[in-house]
Amino acid sequence: MNLLDIFLELLIVVIAVVSLVANLLVFVCFTCSAQVRAQVPGIFIMNLSFCNILIAVLNMPSTLLGVVKHQKPFGDHFCYTVSFMDTFLTTNTMLSMAALSIDRWIAVVFPLTYSSKMRLKNAALMVSYAWLHSLVFSLIALLLSWVDYSPAYASCTVHLGDDAESRGHFMVFTAVFHACTFALSLFILCVAYLKVLQVARFHCKRIDVITVQTLLLLVDIHPSVKQRCLLEQKKRRQRATKKICIFIGSFVLCFAPYVITRLTELAPSVKIDRYWGIMSKCLVYSKTASDPFVYSLLRQQYKKALFGVCNRILGRNSYTLSGHSTPSGMENECYSQRVNKLMEDNCH
Repeated sequence: MNLLDIFLELLIVVIAVVSLVANLLVFVCFTCSAQVRAQVPGIFIMNLSFCNILIAVLNMPSTLLGVVKHQKPFGDHFCYTVSFMDTFLTTNTMLSMAALSIDRWIAVVFPLTYSSKMRLKNAALMVSYAWLHSLVFSLIALLLSWVDYSPAYASCTVHLGDDAESRGHFMVFTAVFHACTFALSLFILCVAYLKVLQVARFHCKRIDVITVQTLLLLVDIHPSVKQRCLLEQKKRRQRATKKICIFIGSFVLCFAPYVITRLTELAPSVKIDRYWGIMSKCLVYSKTASDPFVYSLLRQQYKKALFGVCNRILGRNSYTLSGHSTPSGMENECYSQRVNKLMEDNCH
């Protein structure tokens, strides 16, 4: 066993642990917070976390054993099951991310009609479609015996084997599968988030004008508050772009190398290097570890839910943890609230 094998084994273990813990925390937030449960995106996030947990429990240990043993980790039936789940869960996660981007697009572009367009029933229908879409491709691969252990990825996944007669059909299936999962999801993400970015930049320009007008009206404003408002004005212009780059960039970075590798290996003359194949698979797994932070745990509602759970466990209240404000700090906060209120009134 060389150092690269050891590195890959440790990488898979770390990704699996982080993914399992982070996605379980998302479940805890959803269970303990009525505010999180009442939001429509929570349905998509829960579906995404559920798939990520199954990947961490089923697929990652199987790949880890494949890396250690350099062979199929278990019997044929278990490998077929893991292969089926690999296709089903990976497809489901991609479509869940696409659904989240559609939800954000409707929320930002059509804020007044969002509650009527995106109800819990509509979200459940979108999740049901994601499950059906994933199930169709998984069953096709299983019924046509295109699931097995692939040495190039040290994983039980979609694999043709030595059946040269069905290579043409397998190539068509692989191309259609990735077009209807990765390419479709990426297209939806790009279109939806670019629309969101366009609207966000428009609103940022309006808010910038309102901020300047408000600061001119408040002649008694504290200099530190004015400085903070101007700084927030600068950050606001960058925030939307940064978030959207993270959403789209993490999707491409984690899935594109694996998808390109799977399409490249369709050529009979191409042989995928084992270490590159496993590394591309690890990139896919890393998305399950990053999703909770990208889509949920860093948001205010989830932070609040986690703090509430911690306070309950430790027997503390929020006042004890929040500390006390100094008089000057309270005065500055009052000025800041006045600025924000005037800005909101102007926006409405």
